[in-house]
Amino acid sequence: MTAVAGRVLRTIARLGVKIVPAVLGITLLNFFLLQLVPGDAADVMAGESGAATAETMAYWRHQYGLDLPLMGRFRLFVENLSHFSLGYSPRFGLPVTTLIAQRLPNTLMLMIAALAIAVVLGLVLGATMAAFVKRPADRALSVLSLLFYSVPNFWIGLMFIVLFSVKLGWLPSGGAETIGMSLGGAEMVIDKLRHLVLPALSLGLIYIGTYARLSRAAVLDVIGQDYVRTARAKGVRPARIMIHHVLRNALIPITTMIGTHVAGVLGGAVVVETVFSWPGLGSLAYEAVMSRDFGLLLGILFISSLVVIVVNVASDAVQLWLDPRLANQA
Repeated sequence: MTAVAGRVLRTIARLGVKIVPAVLGITLLNFFLLQLVPGDAADVMAGESGAATAETMAYWRHQYGLDLPLMGRFRLFVENLSHFSLGYSPRFGLPVTTLIAQRLPNTLMLMIAALAIAVVLGLVLGATMAAFVKRPADRALSVLSLLFYSVPNFWIGLMFIVLFSVKLGWLPSGGAETIGMSLGGAEMVIDKLRHLVLPALSLGLIYIGTYARLSRAAVLDVIGQDYVRTARAKGVRPARIMIHHVLRNALIPITTMIGTHVAGVLGGAVVVETVFSWPGLGSLAYEAVMSRDFGLLLGILFISSLVVIVVNVASDAVQLWLDPRLANQA
């Protein structure tokens, strides 16, 4: 194991110790906040059935622990959590862990695709703007990146549906796969990617402007450093200078921003998944709110906070790999 890898692992271990209390603190805060919301799942199920009696509602509340006092519900929640359980969903009639396990892969796929689009296009735009600084191309791309940042993702999603699905018919308007077709192998992968394109673009475009402006500033700062001028004087090819010297150091603030944007991407996934009928945690959270299924919503918040913290630890590890000197500051 190299010295750099050792420092990275030690730093990750120190950060990992902070994950458990942070996740528990967030979960407990969410639990008590959700208790302030009026209504419960029994009220929603009674309204949907149209003929629920008082005895039926009392039975539902007793079955799912909704009739317990606040501290009783808290004790039940802690007991479930100690057994690695997130409770039971009255709305879907399934364990919360099962529901989240079914939807989490789709949300992670959407998040990774959206962030990859934002980072790659942002880096390309930022490097191009830095190469043509204060020229018409720089100004035009600056306006374009600002436009991406200003337009809401739900409006972009609706316009994408109108253009690429309704008018052109190139891409599907919703869902994660074509219903009624038993595909396998490469055909299944292509079908999923076709359904992923529009939601990922809608979710990622708003962050392109941020990464473009940030990478432009980082490239302009790095490109004037002494080691870059030395590499040029030695006759190193411009492409190698840009990749191995400029972009490597310019990526450090980008990785920091990725960690802070994960929570925003998860929040934006609620809207985007609803617009595109994407079966992920965002649309599941919306259904949980509408059905007052607070146990399910609490489980989604718990997993979401865990994902955000883990991604932030991973972004710290990437920064240490890019610049091992940061290990002394961790």
